[in-house]
Amino acid sequence: MICENCNKNTATVHVTKILNDKKTELHLCEQCAKQSEGVPFDTSFTINNFLTGLLDSIHDSPIKVDYIKTTKCDHCGMSYGKFKQLGRLGCSQCYNAFQEKLIPLIKRVQGSEVHTGKVPKRAGANILMKKEIKRLKTELEKAIRSEEFEKAAVLRDKIRETERQLHQDN
Repeated sequence: MICENCNKNTATVHVTKILNDKKTELHLCEQCAKQSEGVPFDTSFTINNFLTGLLDSIHDSPIKVDYIKTTKCDHCGMSYGKFKQLGRLGCSQCYNAFQEKLIPLIKRVQGSEVHTGKVPKRAGANILMKKEIKRLKTELEKAIRSEEFEKAAVLRDKIRETERQLHQDN
């Protein structure tokens, strides 16, 4: 496809605008797109820009201007505003300093605030069962503490069954 502006170069930028249910398409070469005022053309995309964009888009935790200006890491002195600008933390203590805003971001990006890793499916059946037993034991302890004894009995039985399967496979 040829650029609709200069009619010389190959069109590499394709812009579609929909305004009042009217669709307009524009096909431009890189040079014409850079010169055009109506086409936002920024090639400086980085992972930092992406992550800081996510910070701005978290609706359940709006970022207040006073938080950006006043919150700083006691260890390295990085402000939350500087982190937001750079897209990376200054030191390991920044995780604690900015925890209120980082937890929703981490949950959104990873799906959880705890890193669980991955296990190969073919070789990892025993590892997965051991992880499941550990998770069930933690859940069992919580059920006992909250005096949910019926739930605890069900969890105990699940643990025994999973341990039995684990020992059969070995």
